[in-house]
Amino acid sequence: MAYQRLTREQIVKRVAQDIPEGSYVNLGIGLPTKIANHLDANKEIFLQSENGILGMGPAPEQGSEDSDLINAGKEFITLLDGGSYFHHGDSFTMMRGGHLDICVLGAFQVAENGDLANWHTGSPEAIPAVGGAMDLAIGAKNVFVTMEHVTKNGEPKIVKSCSYPLTGMGCVSRIYTDLAVIDVTPNGLLVKEMVDGITFEELQSLTDAPLSKE
Repeated sequence: MAYQRLTREQIVKRVAQDIPEGSYVNLGIGLPTKIANHLDANKEIFLQSENGILGMGPAPEQGSEDSDLINAGKEFITLLDGGSYFHHGDSFTMMRGGHLDICVLGAFQVAENGDLANWHTGSPEAIPAVGGAMDLAIGAKNVFVTMEHVTKNGEPKIVKSCSYPLTGMGCVSRIYTDLAVIDVTPNGLLVKEMVDGITFEELQSLTDAPLSKE
């Protein structure tokens, strides 16, 4: 049976389901920022941005953007009732001080021990983009990663050991890809979910690091 990969929109919808009420959450630049548009409106979830915002809502409707309200990726946002903004130094104190329950980041590679590489490919012509990723990777209580399971060339992004410069060591808690949801545990990578139609053997063939299942 052929399997269908999740779209990027489906990946972020899946992550949104796992963010519990009352959480303080940072959504990284790129794909993770789209999670804000799929959070349950009946849950009180506090979104933080490293440029100094707490209490972000979903993206504004076209034509109602406020140039003073942007996230760290320079995208327009909304501010929920009770939301606030403040100096980015205070924001980084939040991030580094262990005050965030979850951060969601993109990645080039994740290793089986939870090492994360997401700021540079090591290529001389690549533009490094550190941002606040290193602070988030170490400071957040849980680090979720969203990414495609393999590169455009079909190379695994979940690996035994990262070949790219590291953002953080042993920091990733859970990986969400277009093929599976995988937990990083002390005993290795544990597959929690797979897309319909894919077999465990097929998933393993697209993963450099060894996987296990419940």
